[in-house]
Amino acid sequence: MLPFHIMGGKAVRAVIGRSRPRITAAVDDAYRAHHRGDTVNPDSYFMRFPDKPEARIIALPALLRGTPPVAGLKWIGSFPANVAHNLPRASAVLILNDFGTGYPFACLEASQISAARTAASAALAAGQLHGTRRADRVAVVGAGVISRTVLEFLRDLGWTAGDVVVHDTVPDYAGKAAQYARELGFPARTGDTLRGTCADADVVVLATTATVPYITEPGFFAPGQTVLNISLRDIGPELIADAHNILDDVEHCLRAGTSPHLAVEKFGTREFIDGTLTGLTLGEFAVGRDKPLIFSPFGLGVLDIAVGVEVLAAGRADGTAQAVADFFEESRW
Repeated sequence: MLPFHIMGGKAVRAVIGRSRPRITAAVDDAYRAHHRGDTVNPDSYFMRFPDKPEARIIALPALLRGTPPVAGLKWIGSFPANVAHNLPRASAVLILNDFGTGYPFACLEASQISAARTAASAALAAGQLHGTRRADRVAVVGAGVISRTVLEFLRDLGWTAGDVVVHDTVPDYAGKAAQYARELGFPARTGDTLRGTCADADVVVLATTATVPYITEPGFFAPGQTVLNISLRDIGPELIADAHNILDDVEHCLRAGTSPHLAVEKFGTREFIDGTLTGLTLGEFAVGRDKPLIFSPFGLGVLDIAVGVEVLAAGRADGTAQAVADFFEESRW
């Protein structure tokens, strides 16, 4: 039986901070394994609350058939009201299971793992769709942990930007996020309006807590503009239908009220969905620049497993993953 390890948030953050390119490669590998069918990735389970409609706790089980294969579960809560109390919106743990015995062998603080796999996915899509790691302008909508993590990954993957514009419904949050972007080395400022922030941007990062579409103005996005629809529910169905749409997993993304899901429900067709990011990367199809390019990642549990395995390996190597002796009471038969 594998020894049981625990990694707290400080240790997890330190590993991620020094290994973003490697984590991005691990996410890319996990996407490719999923594309080949070398994963088990059931639907996520959403637990919602009648008296807190904006909040949810989500279970993401998955199996990644690597060497060795690892199963696991991310249990992540999203409570947007936390922000008003100076608490992060998301909290999470990741359990990793030995596929041979089924026994858990690690528990990791996972809000940062979740943010890292989301940001790595966005960075992969940005490079594939934009075609270069140089942007004249990056627009950031939503000034929380996810958008800051995306900027960290872009920086460590060698992206440069002439201008980063941050917009949030709370101007103070936007100001703090713009300051953080400057600390990362990007020239950054705040944008007063949503339209002004996104206009003329090469890459748009949508990382909000929106539960229903608010970007509905016809022609809001320009042909050739790369839109990272990370928060999934910001864009109206009409804009989705008038764009090239690349998803991380088609069936997973067409549920839970995502923008692509709403568009399919409204128009009764999937013809505006071009395919998956990995399919595009492998050359199975191509997209032009005659329409906006929208990437909508539902977020696959196998990505959390892949990042968790990387983080745990680093933690065991540097001693920050703490072994717990006799975690399981074993019965001898």
